[in-house]
Amino acid sequence: MPKVKNKCVLVGYNSVDDAGVYKLSKDLALVQTVDFFPPVVDDPYDFGSIAAANALSDIYAMGGKPISALNIVGYPKKLLPLSYLEEILKGGVDKCKEAGVPIIGGHTLKTQEPIYGLAANGIIHPKKIVTNAGAKPGDFLILTKPLGIGIITTAIKQNKAPRRMVKEAVKIMSELNKISSEVMLEFEVKACTDITGYGFLGHLCEMTKASGVGAKVYLSKIPVLDYAWKLVEQNIVPGGTIYNRDFIEGKVDWGKDICEEAKLVLCDAQTSGGLLISISKNKAEKLLVSLLRRGIVNSAIVGEVIRDKKCRIKVAW
Repeated sequence: MPKVKNKCVLVGYNSVDDAGVYKLSKDLALVQTVDFFPPVVDDPYDFGSIAAANALSDIYAMGGKPISALNIVGYPKKLLPLSYLEEILKGGVDKCKEAGVPIIGGHTLKTQEPIYGLAANGIIHPKKIVTNAGAKPGDFLILTKPLGIGIITTAIKQNKAPRRMVKEAVKIMSELNKISSEVMLEFEVKACTDITGYGFLGHLCEMTKASGVGAKVYLSKIPVLDYAWKLVEQNIVPGGTIYNRDFIEGKVDWGKDICEEAKLVLCDAQTSGGLLISISKNKAEKLLVSLLRRGIVNSAIVGEVIRDKKCRIKVAW
């Protein structure tokens, strides 16, 4: 793709950010994103809810306010009843209502398996955009949701996930990043991204590269779902997670006490994961307390931004 050369494009695909931003006026910009995928859980309503939360997350990560969305649907109507599709769409509508976002249209086509997601639009002030390129040495890193979702959804596909595990995973994936974003904007955060398909370390790599810095993270401080540890020990790991693990090789300095299972968890491909926020050290604790008070109970300070011209990540216990 050629580089975008348009003065109104404030954030495009030239960077590796979460959404595109187009300036409409000196005080208003449009935030645009699109995301869709096949089912990660069996229940169609939950699938619709998760897909919608995941799509809106990119706007929240940029500090934007989502205002509208369009459905993107692929459906094998000869293989599945239309009632299944109705539940998918209902899940998406209800999640968007929770976000205060109307779904105003969409497009449907025939596919070999169900696909659902949104093309979402948001608004933001051009001077208040939060990108993944502003992290500074000395900043602390805060993560707002636990890791391990990709591992658990793989267990669901293999019918190896008990009901309690599925319920917890659905709750986390369906949770909007709305409150996290609102709290984040109360502080002068330096950079932010949401953790999705590239995994925690993959998205952190994007942040360090875009910001020209390195990072040091601590495994013991990173929230991880207990079930994920048990599953990864049984070699229940999604292909995307293995790909992520291969991708970051050479970009990460692993501590001697970091086992292979832990490396996979830190690379686990997430669906509708949390926000990864870079904020000044002297404001990090206050931000964390605000997140916890607002119900973002899995939030934690997981590391720090360091000087490193090679933009490497150090992983310690």
